[in-house]
Amino acid sequence: MKRQAYQPILITDASRSQDDQLTSRQKRYVLMMGIRVACLVVGAVLVGVQAPLLWLWLPLCGLGMVLIPWLAVLLANDRPPKEQHRLATKFQHRHRDETPPMSLTAEERPHKIIDAEP
Repeated sequence: MKRQAYQPILITDASRSQDDQLTSRQKRYVLMMGIRVACLVVGAVLVGVQAPLLWLWLPLCGLGMVLIPWLAVLLANDRPPKEQHRLATKFQHRHRDETPPMSLTAEERPHKIIDAEP
């Protein structure tokens, strides 16, 4: 079995923290609820001013007020999508018969020797 050289895990490959994900989902939810309130206000204003094409605008506002909360809850409870390069990397590692780099013992890992003398 061929051994893979030790490669450290880079912090840039780490996924976003749970707190960051939660904050972004909360912001998206509040934004969508704001759009829902805007649909309600626009619908009320259109009825108040007797706008032309009221038969078209009211159902659109009503549809927005019904669909947006449903979508907001779905998106708030959803986790962020996985990145393509991570999926491809994980898929490739599963089908190789190599030992993962972190499973090598300290003696098997290549050592970098820095010599102070020329």
